[in-house]
Amino acid sequence: MEMEPTGRYYDGLVAARRYVTLALTRDAGSAELIIADRDTREELDRWPVDSVFELAGLGDDLRLGAADRPYGARLTLPTGEWSTALREAIPGLGRRSRLERGQQRRVLAGAVAALVSVIAAYVFGVPVLADSATNLVPPAWEIRLGEGARLQIEAMLGNGRRFEACGSEFSQANRAIDRFAAEVMAGTASPFTPRVTIVRSPLTNAFALPGGQVYYFSGLLERTETADEFAGVLAHELGHVVHRHGMEMLIESSATGLLVGFVLGDMTNLSVAAAAGATLIDSRFSREAEHEADAFAGAAGNRLGFSPQALADLLGLVAEDTTMTRSLALLSTHPLTDERRAALEALEVAPAITRPAFSDIEWQSIKSMC
Repeated sequence: MEMEPTGRYYDGLVAARRYVTLALTRDAGSAELIIADRDTREELDRWPVDSVFELAGLGDDLRLGAADRPYGARLTLPTGEWSTALREAIPGLGRRSRLERGQQRRVLAGAVAALVSVIAAYVFGVPVLADSATNLVPPAWEIRLGEGARLQIEAMLGNGRRFEACGSEFSQANRAIDRFAAEVMAGTASPFTPRVTIVRSPLTNAFALPGGQVYYFSGLLERTETADEFAGVLAHELGHVVHRHGMEMLIESSATGLLVGFVLGDMTNLSVAAAAGATLIDSRFSREAEHEADAFAGAAGNRLGFSPQALADLLGLVAEDTTMTRSLALLSTHPLTDERRAALEALEVAPAITRPAFSDIEWQSIKSMC
């Protein structure tokens, strides 16, 4: 059988389009589709019919490719008698098209299943694994990670200048803060020795890093009205240290980075490093972690004699300020909800010994240290 339809041809190597004529021959024993230049009649290619398949496309044009040719090799025939005749002459075209569509559906179904698995792993598996894996991380490793994060954060807060902490290391204010931190940590069996730094910054924030470093910004200190509010926030952040929430979040974010890298084909650890850096600089703990830190602060308050309710009072006070900066703000990382306020209120019981967390002189020195 011979026929000479006209179509458009791309060889898959260059973008040039050629107008061609076609012929179907069985001279060599197996059918071949001969592609020749329409004007010069120069033969451009021969596609074995067994390798030819139909491609999906817009409109009714017949679009063909060949399995043993470059991926971009294409042959397009306008709808009409020639395309109909070619379909009849190569009965396998329709079957190949159906097989291709079936393969596409299977690939799509596999991709959807993989995406669902990744989402399920992120939502359910990663937090569970992070919680278990945290206990396997040696404290010395966590301390080194926290030290690296400290250098990053202090460089960021310094904004090109020398990082500025409030008060000298041996000032009355810092001695009182160190004494309070040691009292809060007593009996916890934590391997970390906390280091509390009051930072000169307008941001209303406080946060803890892996390994024991705690920051309290002067912007928040200005909004802190009582020694119990200050003690409540510090005890809360020390609760994150004791429960190793920073390390847990770092592991969780790194695992998420691995999942994203797997989906995107990026297994160079770039996504893991980016996730870890972002986590260490801007810690946003889970609701469960915040409840654990609140409970720790409440227990510390009842043991040492300051009011756990003061923490909720300060969070509520900051929440009322709608004009404050939201970048690294306390309510951004420690959102106060009705549920959380109720939980904090329920934690407070009459302590066996009632005494202020800081003396009046200590509290005044802390308030004025920046």
